[in-house]
Amino acid sequence: MRLLFLGDVVGRTGRAAVLERIAKLRADWKLDFIVVNGENASAGMGLSGLNAREFLDAGVDCLTLGDHAFDQRDMLSFIESEPRILRPVNFAKVAPGHGHRLFTLPGGRKVLVIQVLGQVFMKRPFDDPFSAIEGALKAAPLGGVAQAVIVDMHAEATSEKMAMGHWCDGRASLVVGTHTHVPTGDVQILPKGTAYMSDAGMCGDYDSVIGMEKLEPMTRFITGMGKGRFKPAEGEATLSGIVVETDDRTGLARQAAPVRIGGRLAQAEPGF
Repeated sequence: MRLLFLGDVVGRTGRAAVLERIAKLRADWKLDFIVVNGENASAGMGLSGLNAREFLDAGVDCLTLGDHAFDQRDMLSFIESEPRILRPVNFAKVAPGHGHRLFTLPGGRKVLVIQVLGQVFMKRPFDDPFSAIEGALKAAPLGGVAQAVIVDMHAEATSEKMAMGHWCDGRASLVVGTHTHVPTGDVQILPKGTAYMSDAGMCGDYDSVIGMEKLEPMTRFITGMGKGRFKPAEGEATLSGIVVETDDRTGLARQAAPVRIGGRLAQAEPGF
């Protein structure tokens, strides 16, 4: 099975980069399942129902969110009617929506997707991410109920993301970090067969401060005071993420490669 995961979409140019390319990437790379983290896709803060529908109609199989899951208020109700959108599994139990789902592909193969928030350096306290994912992993074990398992670890600290990778090694096809908007160079297959990347990066304009126009964040760093709102940068976006090829029998990764297409960053595509 071939899986594509794209990192945090930021603003209009990030959305356009995904929507313009997703169908061609599926065909060219023979992708079976596509996950996109969309939590900054609408004006840089959250995901609206309208923008979510655009992604899903374009061929995205699953949208994950993060700590900005409900910044767009209509997502509070939209997520209840759209099971292909996942908010963090360790949000409060009364939060709308779900943090994991077992997807059934044409032909019967199943993919489990889990999203979870880290605790380190995050502004709000969340439940322990490690214990939070255990129920889903046990209910749909890799190589048994699920032919692939993808964990989106939305966190600040690379150490916490790496710990989650090793915690899931052999039980997930892919553990990938999101949230920091900078693609890391540590794509690898862990000892027990789980593909790992500390951060998928963002789908957005890298001539920016993590996707935002530079002046306001620079002003806040230099003066300690804000003079306005953060606005997504609107230059050409780079599509950033990871592609994984798995063994259908075990669900473990056979190959993994970074993805960087368009924009300012050095380009990278899978060679398989």
